[in-house]
Order: sequence, then C-alpha cells, then structure tokens
Amino acid sequence: MKESNRGRTTPAPPQESPRPASFGSWLRGRLESLGYDLSGPRSGGKSRFAEDSGISPSTVGRLLRDEMPTDPRLLRTLAEAIREPYPSVLVRAGFLTAEELAGARDPNTTSPITPDQAADDLGIDDPVERNLFLTMTRTMVRPAPKDGEGKLAD
Repeated sequence: MKESNRGRTTPAPPQESPRPASFGSWLRGRLESLGYDLSGPRSGGKSRFAEDSGISPSTVGRLLRDEMPTDPRLLRTLAEAIREPYPSVLVRAGFLTAEELAGARDPNTTSPITPDQAADDLGIDDPVERNLFLTMTRTMVRPAPKDGEGKLAD
C-alpha cells in the first residue's frame, strides 16, 4: 500500500541570513558618496580616487572587484582616503570580525591585582623581600595628599 504525502508538510530549507554587501560594493558606494563617478569604465572616478589616495589604479580596481590585499597597511591608506575608521575597514575587509574588534576595544579585564597577588606572580617568597615589596607597592598606590598634607620635607 502506497503511503500518501497528503497533510504532511515538508520542512522549509534553512533560511540564509542576509549577507552584508561585499567589500567592493561597499567601497563603490563609499567612493560614490564622496563624489567619485564610477558609473562607467571611462567615467574617471577610479583614476581620480587613485590619484587622490596614492593607491595605484590597478589596486583600486582590484579592491572594487573584491580582490582583497594581503597587506593591511594598504587598508590603512584606504581608510584615511575615504575617511573611515581603520578598524571598521579591517572588519569590512574580513581581516577582523566584529567580535574581535569589540574584544580589542573593550577587553574583558579583571579587576586590578593586589600587591599580594603581584608578589605571588613575581615569585617573591623571601619574607623580608616580600614585606619590602608589599610596603613599597602599597605606598606607591596611595592617593596623593591634598594641599601638601603629609608631604615630606623638601
């Protein structure tokens, strides 16, 4: 007996999240917003941008075709020329992910270590040396006296 597919639904294929614009498309839009005419091969915008930025016309063409450079220093020059933050251009070009950039901007740091932890990390085990280190460190991190209070004699 043949089984019927009636009433059954086939699961939909997974939806792909929309891809961000390619680097070349993004750069094209950015250059056009800066007044470079990229409407055709002889429009002059690519050559004019190459001259203005100091990036060779062939390299500008490669960037517009999504042929990414292997040297991020070129992207620094590009970022300056298009007045975009260098880290953002690195993300757009795929050198960094947005998460890596966020981690670099706001690293998940712990609270400062204590003088005792510093002594442990430095391996200061001798009791006299440890006491000297702790006393010196605590003295150095004290808030500065206000209005000369507690100031040593000149």
